[in-house]
Amino acid sequence: MLTRPMVSNSETVLDLRGLRCPQPVLRAKKALRAIPVGGTLVLECTDPLTVIDVPAFTTQTGHTLSAQTRDGEVYIFKIVKRR
Repeated sequence: MLTRPMVSNSETVLDLRGLRCPQPVLRAKKALRAIPVGGTLVLECTDPLTVIDVPAFTTQTGHTLSAQTRDGEVYIFKIVKRR
């Protein structure tokens, strides 16, 4: 499992496959600290609860959930840092 962020263009991809709640949100919170305002963090998760946790996290923190998709067992979220 790769948990180190990979940066490509203006997106940082965080591979969180295999991690269970609350780890995906905690790691997203930490990764967002290093992303500039307006930058995008992409989360790749396998925990089904992330479909509840990630949108709630973005609402609580003021960031924007710009996309939420699913590719097989992988849930993909794109978060735009707002502050």
